[in-house]
Amino acid sequence: MTDMKPLLRLSSIGKQFGGLSALSDVSLHIRRGEIYGLIGPNGAGKTTLFNVITGLYQPSAGGFEFDGKKYQACKPHVLAKAGIARTFQNIRLFANLTALENVMIGRHVRTRAGVFGALLRDRATRSEEHAITERSRELLRYVGIEKPAQTLAKHLSYGEQRRLEIARALATDPLLLALDEPAAGMNATETESLKALLQTIPDRGITVLLIEHDVKLIMGLCDRVAVLDYGRKIAEGVPEDVRKDPAVIAAYLGSGDE
Repeated sequence: MTDMKPLLRLSSIGKQFGGLSALSDVSLHIRRGEIYGLIGPNGAGKTTLFNVITGLYQPSAGGFEFDGKKYQACKPHVLAKAGIARTFQNIRLFANLTALENVMIGRHVRTRAGVFGALLRDRATRSEEHAITERSRELLRYVGIEKPAQTLAKHLSYGEQRRLEIARALATDPLLLALDEPAAGMNATETESLKALLQTIPDRGITVLLIEHDVKLIMGLCDRVAVLDYGRKIAEGVPEDVRKDPAVIAAYLGSGDE
């Protein structure tokens, strides 16, 4: 169930690369437990905004509040530990590691054992490793790829690789899961299966932020949607209202009939 209190609140975010303004005065809020979509034409600034939220880019202006704390310039590992996980538009798996090992790596941000624990192999370290393995197997079951757990990532199908990325991100125990075009390259059957999976994630207490070019998927999945164009937010609201917004139609969706 959606909590009306925002989990993430962006305030006047700006990002410049030299003389180019990629983002300008972007403000929005994402409520706990909702699936929030971000759409816009190519070059609208969607991935740039993702990179700001996840610490890959530092904002040139503005900042954001996440889970009650203010952030302006933080490294990705700090924000991952705070509860922000993401996937990328291009698949970034460890190709020569198994599916299980890829997910286990995602647990690193939540592990306690250090170098000495790894060397001494004490009871606490062994117990933690067992818990990591079991948690990783559970996540593979959840995303529907338990059987190829011992298969190298590079030998998985494209759709399985996309699901593996989601499982690895979920392994960090995020409060916010940011997905950058997870349906890119999928056929219709794979997309519908992905939609069914994403609909269940808020039931696990996780809020979802989704970039996607598949407007049909966004409109059928998201609780609310924001639209960027030339680095500015031009619309925000429930899908049906955004679909009818003249500025959105002109910038992204085409004619009213479309």
